[in-house]
This record gives sequence, C-alpha cells and structure tokens, in this order.
Amino acid sequence: MRFLREERAQSLVAMAVFMALVGVGFLAFALDVGALFRAKRLAQAAADAAAVAAAKEVESGNTTSNEQAIANAVAKLNGFDTADSSNPATVSLTTPSSGTFAGSIYVRATVSKSVPTLFLGALPGSATSIPVSATAIAGGGTTPVCVCVEGSAQAIFMVNGSTLNASNCGVVDDSPASNAVTIEGSSTLNASSLGTVSTTWNNSGNINNGGSISSSTNIVQGITSSCKPTMPTAPSYSNCLSDPGGGSTNFVAGPSSPGGTVCYNGLTIGANGTTPTLNPGIYVIASGTLHFKSGNNTISNLGGQGVFFYLTGSAALTIDNGANVNLVSGGGTESGGGTATSLGAYDGILVYQASGNTAQMNVAGGSSLYMNGALYAPSGQMIFSNGTGSDIQGGIVCNQLIMTGGSVLNTNANASSSTIVSPRLVQ
Repeated sequence: MRFLREERAQSLVAMAVFMALVGVGFLAFALDVGALFRAKRLAQAAADAAAVAAAKEVESGNTTSNEQAIANAVAKLNGFDTADSSNPATVSLTTPSSGTFAGSIYVRATVSKSVPTLFLGALPGSATSIPVSATAIAGGGTTPVCVCVEGSAQAIFMVNGSTLNASNCGVVDDSPASNAVTIEGSSTLNASSLGTVSTTWNNSGNINNGGSISSSTNIVQGITSSCKPTMPTAPSYSNCLSDPGGGSTNFVAGPSSPGGTVCYNGLTIGANGTTPTLNPGIYVIASGTLHFKSGNNTISNLGGQGVFFYLTGSAALTIDNGANVNLVSGGGTESGGGTATSLGAYDGILVYQASGNTAQMNVAGGSSLYMNGALYAPSGQMIFSNGTGSDIQGGIVCNQLIMTGGSVLNTNANASSSTIVSPRLVQ
C-alpha cells in the first residue's frame, strides 16, 4: 500500500510538471502569435509607405536606384531598416506583370524581417519572417480636380451641416498646414479623392463633432503637384459703363454682338423684381460688385448662355438670399439643349476673379445656382452659407473655401478643369 501511495504521489508530481510545461508552451505560443500579428501590421505600414514613396519617384521620372533608396529610407522610418547589422529587413520593388494592377504605372513593395519568437523558432521548418506587400499607382490614371484650394493656412472649413459633393472628381488642398481641412458640426465631404500638400494634417484632430469624409473618398497626403490650372490672359477693355441695374425696369446687359466685350463699373442683376437678360459675351467688372438678387418670381436672369465675367481691381461676386441664377460658360451645354456661344480661351470658365484680387465671393442662404462653368478666385475666399443649393459644373479654384449653415455644393469637372496624378495605394 505504501508503495502504491508513493507511486501515486510521484505520478501527480510528474503530471503537475507536465501541465506546467504545457502551460508555459501555450503561453509562449500565444506570445509568438501576438508578436507575429504585430510584426505583420508594422510591416504592412512600412510596405504601404515604401510603395507610395517609390511611386512618387516613378512619377517624377527618377531612376530605379532612386526608387529603391527612397523605399529603403521610408521603410526604415517605419522600423524596417535594411542596414541593421543584427536583424536587417528586406525591401524589394517590382512591377506587377499580372492581375488588376499590372503594368509600368504600378509599383509593388514587399517588406519582410525576421521576428524573434519563444516557441515557434524552436520548431523545425517554422517560419518567423512574414513578407508583406503593397501596390501603388505612379501615374497614368489622372483624376480631374473640381475643387482646388490654394491657401497656406486653414484652406477648407466646413461647419453646421454643410455638404460638399464632388463624386466624380477630386478635392485638392495646397495648404501645408496641419489644419488644412476642417470639417465639423455634421458637415460632410464626398469626393473621389482628397489630396493635401500637408503631411501633418490628420482626421482625428480636424474631422470632429459629427463631421465626416465619406468612406469612398481616397485620401492622399503629401502631394507635390499644385492643382491650380493655367489662368487665361485678362481680356482687353476700355470705357467702362455705369451699372445699368438697381432700378425697377428690365434691361439687356452685355456686348452688342455675341462674343464681344463690355466693361461695367458694377453690375446688379434682378433688383426690385426685375429679370434682366444677359447677352452672350465677355463682361469685365472693373471695381464694383457683380451682384445677383432674387429677381422676378425668384428668376434672377434670363439669357446668360455663353458668358464670361472677369472681376478686376477690387470687384467681387455676391449672390443674395433667394437668388436663382442660371449661367452657362462659353462653349457649354445650354440648359435647354444646344451649345452656347464660344468665347475662345474663356470657354469653360464663368467667373475669373483676377489673381491678386482678394475680395470675397459670397453665395448667401436660400439661393439656387446652376452654373455650367468654373469659378476662379485664386486669391480670394469663396463662402457658401445658410441653405445655399449650388450646382457648379466645372469646379472652383479659390484661396479659401468656407461652407456653413447647411449649404450644399455639388460640383463636377469639365474640360477646363485641371488634373492631378497623385501616387496612391491601390492594393
């Protein structure tokens, strides 16, 4: 009996030791698996960054050695150093030859590094290195830009339930500031892409209080290309006329012949229940305001098919609460069908506020716009406020874009819109 008791005790001790070893083994296994998952996440971040950095070199036309050097440097910043003497990482670049993203405009970066393990490393044939890949597009797939904001500080500011819809084109912010894009108070930005020059801007600090960027918007930071399109040469003009509007009588404004040029010191449209007619042609506003009021039965203007407004000096654009504006740029499709009168170099552009003119463009609450053509104010603010509903087919260029009070801006690109190729991840 004593012998059996001793044997039973020895068996219990052996079992306890065995269970302890098994427990240690499971713990080591769990730690190894956790380490491998963490290493894979870090490697993915390094591969993503390396692919985009190499794609930028391809876009710039630099050599293969430059691509590799830049990819290595970016991977190192993410903890994967190819020159580490104790545990060097590997960063390889290839051009995909098959699949959805194949061809010379794509770069695939593969990053790997040995992962120290407690348990798996002791097993024969166990892999402790996990290669991770990412693919970026370098060029060839241009995105038309329909919102180009060129300010150096807070360039896009959306609050109080405003909405910017640029569903088939991109929004580009040339500001290098960390608050370049601010979206707050249930405001929403919907676009094919959002490109920022800033590399320090981030969602968490600038998209808050219910603000959002749609999940389908591709965000690309650190772009190097300016979105500003080539501006047209200023039209020649002389003998500016006084403002024919402001009274209570309908009138016809514009050049006497289609495609001609006329200059006004200011131009008021739709005052006191009138509905003026705008002839096709080039309108120069020399110093006053291009001012659209509510007009008769909320129709601010007739005509306006094939027009271009050039705002020089301190001239500004103001669209009042309740205005209903319908304008088509030169060569554009008229609202009732047909093609508007061509204005040559100004085709596709409705309003061009001269560079250096810092006046605000104000579109007030309750107004309704259909503008087939671009709005350019490279040195000024554009402000959409308080229930504005605006359709701008051709996009906008400004120094700062402010949207507030439930305003809605729907914009698309047209032939005059600039394009930008931003290297970006695709896989």
